Amino acid sequence: MRPLVVAWTYLRLGVLNELQYRANFFVALFQSALQVGVGLAVLALVYSHTQTLNGWTESQLLIIVGIQILLGGVVHSLIQPNMERPADEVHDGKLDFALTRPEDAQLIVSVRQVQLWNLVEVVSGSIVVAVGVARLEHGVDAGHVLAFVGLLGVGAVLLYCFWLVLATGAFWVVNMWFLSELFEGLYQTGRWPIGIYPGWLRYSMTYLVPVGFAVTVPAQAMTSRLSWTTVAVALVFSLALVAFTRWFWRFGLRRYSGASA
Repeated sequence: MRPLVVAWTYLRLGVLNELQYRANFFVALFQSALQVGVGLAVLALVYSHTQTLNGWTESQLLIIVGIQILLGGVVHSLIQPNMERPADEVHDGKLDFALTRPEDAQLIVSVRQVQLWNLVEVVSGSIVVAVGVARLEHGVDAGHVLAFVGLLGVGAVLLYCFWLVLATGAFWVVNMWFLSELFEGLYQTGRWPIGIYPGWLRYSMTYLVPVGFAVTVPAQAMTSRLSWTTVAVALVFSLALVAFTRWFWRFGLRRYSGASA
């Protein structure tokens, strides 16, 4: 229970800190509205020329767009702020403040910061998903919803692992200012079903950059496209990636000499 207590303490402090800057809520709201508007406009443009895209109808693809926005909100509020920080702290030696605390270093660097107002994207993405589900021709039962929620959690874990691997690279590449641009460029591919991409890119965006598992697979749960094989592969891959990320983080720490070196 101790890691949960530590995480909750940092979360509470982060929320209190963010509440000091309430004007940021309106900035986040505008950005989220713009993101949703652009996504819907592109979707309408595509489906003005075709009825399906690789077998996905407009309503089904709307669910993918919503998931992509929703998970983007999780990343921008909880994952990205924490992962960008160690990259800067390795450069100036301030990572010592996290490493010398009597808790697991990976836990500390993963929960220290929260950007509360970016959770607006989670709300807007959820609304888009709900609209897409309401427009489906077939019904959605409790099994679909449970599978969707579970796989959405798996997707968030996969994106966290990917970000931590990028952040750990700061132990070798000191200047990592390009992290957010790199991630955003790759993450935008998740706006479309992973199956529309060529084979080499499809596998790369599924296993090297796990956008396919994070976005398309939960959408498959809601659109009756999900197979148990896909679920099993997603779970095994997520467990393997979590183990690799943990090992890679500890391996990277051995490269860090500290500010006093």
